[in-house]
Amino acid sequence: MIPIELLLRAYQAGLFPMGMDDGKIGWFSPDPRGIIPLDRFHVPRRLARTLRHGRFSVAVNRQFGNVIRACARRDEGTWISAEIVQSYEALHRMGFAHSVEVCAGDRLVGGLYGVALRGAFFGESMFSMATDASKVALHALVDRLQARGYRLLDVQWVTPHLLQFGAVELPRREYMRRLAESMQLEGGFA
Repeated sequence: MIPIELLLRAYQAGLFPMGMDDGKIGWFSPDPRGIIPLDRFHVPRRLARTLRHGRFSVAVNRQFGNVIRACARRDEGTWISAEIVQSYEALHRMGFAHSVEVCAGDRLVGGLYGVALRGAFFGESMFSMATDASKVALHALVDRLQARGYRLLDVQWVTPHLLQFGAVELPRREYMRRLAESMQLEGGFA
């Protein structure tokens, strides 16, 4: 298991871990770094329709273990190794790692997890087993972060999927400046 203190110091320094093919843990700090500006989150039309229809229910921190394992299963050769799962479950028990769960009836169909530290949320992974379920989770996360005064939503890398929500890339210097500012705040995810 990755020591909790090491994980927290790494996030504060702009690093995050990933399981490697050889079973070891690699540490990453991409340049440029992907973020979603919380004040410019874009809700695509289809997602707006899904939200209006209310076919999903959303919860927070009720099924953390199920969410991280679903994220790990979504593709073969995942970076979410057994050591990563164990480490983030420990972070969750200590109140730093959180999940957003999306259900259709009683069935978990989508979600995401990440780490909340002071005024920053570091998104780690998401999954979807129903159309728009992960998007609903992301929307719920952004609402929660905005309501609690968070300043930074780190998504590590910008992907085509995240572009539709307004994700942008920042050069390392700008990312580190924003990270330092967010570490001065008193975030509260729960």
